[in-house]
Amino acid sequence: MAIPFPSDEWIKILGEKLNSSQAYQGAAAKWEGDLCFVITGLDDTAYLYLDLWHGACRDARASDTAVDSEFKLSAPIATWQRVITGQLDPIRGIMGRHLKLDGPMTKILKSPKAAIELVNCAKEIDTEWP
Repeated sequence: MAIPFPSDEWIKILGEKLNSSQAYQGAAAKWEGDLCFVITGLDDTAYLYLDLWHGACRDARASDTAVDSEFKLSAPIATWQRVITGQLDPIRGIMGRHLKLDGPMTKILKSPKAAIELVNCAKEIDTEWP
């Protein structure tokens, strides 16, 4: 059964997949930081939050407003679909300004494999797109 994106159920499943992925845990072993994904281009802007710490997802939830976090990644729903389906590398998306980053770019560039493994986990979710 497909899970609607963006939804609280979808982000919670992503958190579970991150916590069960050895590839993500290895790639993100030195990562400390939380993220707020801002999804525009819908009737209302959506916000998905991940608290990531040394390969573990400590919290995953949807929010009605932007969560105060170290990183905010903003993009229209069509761009998020390209990232989550693997058509757009997240680092290239940031560098090409398809995704707007609010947070320290240098920290992101130090852990590109963690970003790739996060997307790999997201690709495993049977996602229903609006």
